[in-house]
Amino acid sequence: MGNRIAGIAALGCVALLVTGCSGGTPATNPTPTSASAPGSSSSATTLPFAGAPKVANPLPASVLSGDPCTDALTPEQVKTAIGVEVQGKRKDVAALGPYCSWFNPASLGRVAVSFTINTHDGLSSVYQNTKPQSPNWKELPAIQGFPAVVTDFTTSDCAISVGLADEFTIDVSGDLGESKRGKVDPCDITSQFADLMVTTLKKKAGA
Repeated sequence: MGNRIAGIAALGCVALLVTGCSGGTPATNPTPTSASAPGSSSSATTLPFAGAPKVANPLPASVLSGDPCTDALTPEQVKTAIGVEVQGKRKDVAALGPYCSWFNPASLGRVAVSFTINTHDGLSSVYQNTKPQSPNWKELPAIQGFPAVVTDFTTSDCAISVGLADEFTIDVSGDLGESKRGKVDPCDITSQFADLMVTTLKKKAGA
């Protein structure tokens, strides 16, 4: 399943799509899901491939050059997402790129994001590697013009990949707080997190 799965498994089997780890149980620290090894196909294959949609108006790679703990979401957006302003916890995955998560210990709500820049294949890797193994795959309406897919979900958490360019994605995972579990669709909430993140990154790009 490629280095992307291996890298996430090394974090303690907390990814939503590591077979045998989630087992339908809500992830305690959701992280992005599988893709090919860094540089494995971009030099030989024209993007996009594997059925992935082309990103019509891509953002520049520079929007993902910073720290996701400070650049992905503003403090106000973090509070909107999980109810409190807290410091993000960074824990990168070498095969993917910079990763950060924010956790509300009172509600158990969490949002996690990855600047998935090291695969160099964007959503094409997700379509090629994640789609065949995901029982919950579904395409979403574009988020501010950027193609997006749900790569996995349970009753309390959801993982979404958004293509900001043909070469890279942002991966957003949301875990509902206790008061919302079983009452709202976790993918609706995670889509809102992704929308907030796209807003922040477009502003960084001057768009």
